[in-house]
Amino acid sequence: MNESITVKILRYQPEKDRKPHWRTYHLDVPGDSTILDVLNEIHWHHDGTLAYRRSCRSAICGSCAMKVNGRNVLACETPMHQFRGKTLKIEPLPGFPIIKDLVVDMEGFFDKLQRVKPYMIVNKPVPDKEFLQSPEEFSQIRESAYCILCGACTSSCPSLWANENYLGPAALLKAYRFIFDSRDDGTDERLDIINDRNGLWRCHTIFNCMEACPKHINITGCISRLKNRVVDNSL
Repeated sequence: MNESITVKILRYQPEKDRKPHWRTYHLDVPGDSTILDVLNEIHWHHDGTLAYRRSCRSAICGSCAMKVNGRNVLACETPMHQFRGKTLKIEPLPGFPIIKDLVVDMEGFFDKLQRVKPYMIVNKPVPDKEFLQSPEEFSQIRESAYCILCGACTSSCPSLWANENYLGPAALLKAYRFIFDSRDDGTDERLDIINDRNGLWRCHTIFNCMEACPKHINITGCISRLKNRVVDNSL
């Protein structure tokens, strides 16, 4: 059964707009639609100029992260009925420059990710076959490995809003994933990178990142463990 809904989208087309502005759409969509379904309906049948990112539709690629009614969500997995009875207000992720409509510039986000060296650093002989870990060792990094780099956590962080140089929770979580990996030899190098005024200590434990994370990762807990690790290494 279709439902009649009202959708307000923060639009910005740099070739003609001086600043972002709201545009309202009235449409009928199936009651089991996701936010991405709503955007597709608008783009395909109402306004082909609407720009947004999407790819896998399976909450894996992280492309469709955006702000809906004040919350950072993945459009592909968020059901419309979660906001039933309310006007849908859809905005690009805050804290990032807007390229067009709901598409934001993620270049700075990935630059910060590269700073923490998000790859395995191995200085010892590598096994011919599998690089084994015990279940206990893997449990240290299991949750952090679920990150899909959607940017929802970093975008929700007030520390980043106030300081664009802050590494942000996604980069710190990626640092955690390798620092606590028993196979990795780059711990000291990464700890030096994140032990910085714009790194680890800029986190004020506000928990916004955890609320925004679509994979429900305990990001604040991981950052707290990183702080403990830095202190332990300095003693």
